[in-house]
Amino acid sequence: MKRKLALIMATVCTLIAAGCGNNSSNNEGNGGAATNAPKETAAAEATAAPAKDVTIKMFQFKVEIAEQLNALAEEYEKETGVKVEVETHGGGEDYGALLKAEIASGSEPEIFNNGGYTALVPYMDRATDLSDQPWAANLIPTAKAPATVDGKLYGMPMNVEGYGLIYNKDLFEQAGITEEPKTLTQLKDAAAKLKAAGITPFEATNEWWSMGIHLVNVGLAHQPDPKQFIEDVKAGTQTIKGNAVFEQWLDLVDVIFDNAQDNKMTTDYATQVAEFASGKAAMMLQGNWTQGDIDKIDPALNLGLLPLPINDEEGTILVGVPNNYIVNSKSAHPEEAKAFLNWLVTSETGQKYLTKEFKFIPAETNIAADAADIGQVAVAVQEKSATALGWNWDMFPDGVTQGFGAAMQEYLGEQIDRGQLLEKLDKAVQDIVKQ
Repeated sequence: MKRKLALIMATVCTLIAAGCGNNSSNNEGNGGAATNAPKETAAAEATAAPAKDVTIKMFQFKVEIAEQLNALAEEYEKETGVKVEVETHGGGEDYGALLKAEIASGSEPEIFNNGGYTALVPYMDRATDLSDQPWAANLIPTAKAPATVDGKLYGMPMNVEGYGLIYNKDLFEQAGITEEPKTLTQLKDAAAKLKAAGITPFEATNEWWSMGIHLVNVGLAHQPDPKQFIEDVKAGTQTIKGNAVFEQWLDLVDVIFDNAQDNKMTTDYATQVAEFASGKAAMMLQGNWTQGDIDKIDPALNLGLLPLPINDEEGTILVGVPNNYIVNSKSAHPEEAKAFLNWLVTSETGQKYLTKEFKFIPAETNIAADAADIGQVAVAVQEKSATALGWNWDMFPDGVTQGFGAAMQEYLGEQIDRGQLLEKLDKAVQDIVKQ
């Protein structure tokens, strides 16, 4: 049932190739970690500074890098004279709805985020063709897929990310767990050992997007043909209820929810990460984007990443392009926005922020990512990516994942049973498709 994601193999090859010049051991035994790209190459490729006294607005959703992105904007203004005004909306906020409201108000940000595929369709009247940009030639080929329409590239992939069950190795050791659980039975056994040792197995969150996007995607990704399954569900010729994979997926959901902290219904994303980073639980369903926030609380935390199994086959992590930067052709300064994005991935300063500050796994082959920079979780993503499955939620129309999230919240709160949950997931699709 498992299908290898083409993006991942390209990413792995890229990272291995980048690391051939550095065979010394590094954090977590990642001896193939790469060194930084040559400064002269980055400087040569960077776009010339546009005219001064210009302000461009970036309307972005990634709360984990909000502080760092603001610092990067200041660096860009020092180098070019162009001011980048960053407005961040994410975490518990509905970024998509806020972006629509922003545009409806008459404001046209120069740069905004979009997941691609179906999510890009409503913005095609604004999305700028970026195929001719210097950085486009450096992209991992399959990273282009979400924002490519009719052979043209309409977005810059933000980075490559992966998620699974981030776990605290020291707490596992305290509970006597000596091997990483790979199957659902092994995960259940690990949860039981943790509870017996007085350790909360999972730190869960009530956030709609974490459950409605990341957790539901596990059931989607394990389909024999996820894209065809999604098309069939949208067409009404297939249903989530009654699907064998989703019936097994429910068992994984129950293991997490039944072994989570008592206040899971009131735990938002920020609290989830903070509580996990403080050692109050052994595992949480999240990805390498949390590394920066974890490090703020305990940079010495000993972390690993577990797969998400739905049965007694070995599980996998899930990897993909989280989002794309779209240049808004209806904004006041689209050319300056292009220049900023090019500087972001070609200049020495921009590349330093992408890896050292944002802790991103780059989507560009010319940007090297050292293990010490991107963090333990990202290193684990790289190590486990050969068997990873993909991200599929953006193949649904806008609004479907919010419906998924609402249904998952009801299930988390024990307001509906397993059968009703699957029915509501189907209804979330059809309610949007019929509009």
